[in-house]
Amino acid sequence: MAVSNTTTAAKDPTDMSTAILIRVDQTGKGDFGKIQDAIDSVPSNNSELVFISIKPGTYREKIVVPADKPFITLSGTKSSDTIITWNDSGEIFASPTLSVLASDFVGRYITIQNTYGTSGKAVALRVSGDRAAFYSCKILSYQDTLLDDVGKHYFNNCIEGAIDFIFGNAASLYEKCHLHSLSERDGAITAQHRVSSAENTGFTFLGCNITGVGASFLGRPWGASSRVVFTYCHMSSAIIPQGWNDWGDETKQRSVYYGEYKCYGPGANRSKRVGWSRSLTSDEAAQFLTKDMIGGKNWLRDPPIHFKRASGALVSLNSDENE
Repeated sequence: MAVSNTTTAAKDPTDMSTAILIRVDQTGKGDFGKIQDAIDSVPSNNSELVFISIKPGTYREKIVVPADKPFITLSGTKSSDTIITWNDSGEIFASPTLSVLASDFVGRYITIQNTYGTSGKAVALRVSGDRAAFYSCKILSYQDTLLDDVGKHYFNNCIEGAIDFIFGNAASLYEKCHLHSLSERDGAITAQHRVSSAENTGFTFLGCNITGVGASFLGRPWGASSRVVFTYCHMSSAIIPQGWNDWGDETKQRSVYYGEYKCYGPGANRSKRVGWSRSLTSDEAAQFLTKDMIGGKNWLRDPPIHFKRASGALVSLNSDENE
């Protein structure tokens, strides 16, 4: 059962600088050897920050953060040595390696990958909870890599790589991310699913680097009012000169919102862009240049600086000794 915003708000942690510490270590030196076991140990509707520290290793798990367990952080040491991996395909809501259904989730310094291959949809990460943030994470698969489903989300310094790989109907800001397409021909970076201009959803890319091995469009409309904006982004020659694709439905050309603002690089040349995309003015771009679109000032939080056990005993993040 999903936790309503009212219920979650009533149980927000009062101390945002202190978190309950749970350690995951495959060598047996932590509280748990599996990440899912650590998540399962968190009580439903918990009202404190929970910081799950994951020691380096490759964790072959299919993980779900349930909707009734908000305020969880999964943190590795660096994405190159803290890897969550699975290999599943099929229905987009069933195949993800990591499914985040809870609100107020944070992921840090981890790789999330689906190694199924190139023959079908294989989601690495599904984000369906509100107020989720990811920092310095790698999100890797081939087709339909990141299901940026619903809610307000923030991705900072993350790397995603695949074909048609960021899709869904969230309101998300991608800041200083590296988007690398594995498509050899006619792939798409985004497939945003906004169905009405009344919805305040869409994907914004700010200061990102876009590269690829072949040729990709910036986006194609999963929803009739699909909204995607690229601002201050470097675009390599992997971007197809037309820039955007209507996915075989010309009627969507009148209702999508596809914008670019002060992007640069060989793929940013707008001389051959489709006429129904937009070169934004400074006034039009202003709303996409801050975290205001996702209300980030109200919910993005710094990492905790104090840690304790569930018993209340203070501990150090880097030691099992009590402080």
